[in-house]
Amino acid sequence: MELGRFDRLPLKLFLAIAGAIGALTFVTYLVFTWSFERGFVQYVNRADEARLELMSDRLADAYAQEGGWARLVADADRWQAMARDALGLPSSAEPGGRRELPLTIDPRLLLFDASRGVLIGRPELVAQAVLKPIDSGGQIVGYLGYVPRLERLQSLERVFLKRQHQAFAAVALGMLLAALVLAAGLAYWLSRRVRALVHATNALIRGDYTARLAPRGHDELAQLAGDFNTLAATLAAAQKARREWIADIAHELRTPLAVLRGEIESLQDGVRPLNQEGVASLAHETARLTRLVDDLHTLSLSDLGALSYHREPVDLAEVLRDAVASQRREAEARGLTLTLDLEDDTLVLADATRLAQVFANLMQNSLRYTDAPGRIAVALRRQGDRVVVEWQDSAPGVAVEDLSRLTERLYRVEASRSRAGGGSGLGLAIARAIVEGHGGTLTASASPLGGLAIRLAFPRWSGAVRG
Repeated sequence: MELGRFDRLPLKLFLAIAGAIGALTFVTYLVFTWSFERGFVQYVNRADEARLELMSDRLADAYAQEGGWARLVADADRWQAMARDALGLPSSAEPGGRRELPLTIDPRLLLFDASRGVLIGRPELVAQAVLKPIDSGGQIVGYLGYVPRLERLQSLERVFLKRQHQAFAAVALGMLLAALVLAAGLAYWLSRRVRALVHATNALIRGDYTARLAPRGHDELAQLAGDFNTLAATLAAAQKARREWIADIAHELRTPLAVLRGEIESLQDGVRPLNQEGVASLAHETARLTRLVDDLHTLSLSDLGALSYHREPVDLAEVLRDAVASQRREAEARGLTLTLDLEDDTLVLADATRLAQVFANLMQNSLRYTDAPGRIAVALRRQGDRVVVEWQDSAPGVAVEDLSRLTERLYRVEASRSRAGGGSGLGLAIARAIVEGHGGTLTASASPLGGLAIRLAFPRWSGAVRG
């Protein structure tokens, strides 16, 4: 058999569970049998002592009546009969009386005189005998000796112990078989669920993100199955987003490139004269393509965490004024009214250049998608330990189902606020990335003015020294 087969999880679980229960069963068997045998030996010895007490009294009476041990020593049958009578055993005249009797103790009995000389009994047992004094008239007239039952029991006791050992062995064997069946069941049950997870994981490795597990129960394995399903769904969504991202980038790049190619071919074919107007059209499309590539580069740096920030205390009101002032003339030319409502003491720890980029993107978004005559309202407020910017414009608005996706890359609403405005669909995504890079949040909602409301919240700088 190959060693690799022992590395399989079902076999490891089976061996671990069966081995643990088997070892416990074996130890239990040893302890139980040892404890029972020891207790049984002690019980028999205590029973012997109680019976010997009766025989000691009978011997004391015989000594008092006969004035010594001579007659008893000379009559072996009388000694055996006395022992049997005292212990309640059948006499030799009864059927089976001369056979080995259960619970017999007379072969281990000895009689000593007052000076501990052996009168009756086998001399080789003297060293093992326990002496029990025989008191007659307040005087020690002899000793009844007996050999305790140590580790060996006779006749029925031995048979009884043997049967108990067999019963214990049968119970232990039954427990061991039950342990094997239980171990096999548990190993199969656990490994089956793990195998399902392994198969599903292999499917993910192959790129099949539709693989799912059916959580059963509420244990850790069920929780793991749920987490696996979440992971698979996340990977599937990421794969879909990546494909859409690549397709959108290709589409966005194709449009200005197609226009450039058409312009150049028309100039080459002489359809259009090579004049200042033609060159300006080429420059416009080139600038549009450059902005798109720059935006993509900014987002890629944000994803990699490589978008650098030069942070310093910045007056957010001042940055907003500058951003709005630079494009106020264009807004007025488009028939849009610009209003500012800015509070003072709105310092944030930020990169002023990056924040200016955020507000420029928001301004361009409002300029492109707000109908004339319209309105753009910018408010700056302090709210506890946050500084909040509310950027609102007038109609047209955005459908509620599209609001949560406005900050997705290359996402544009295919309605009144459409690509006709000339945007790439990256402005709000870049703005959100920069705001989150400053520890802030950017959320979109419907504006009371009828258009779109963008809310930006930044941590307020309290003047504490940076660590």
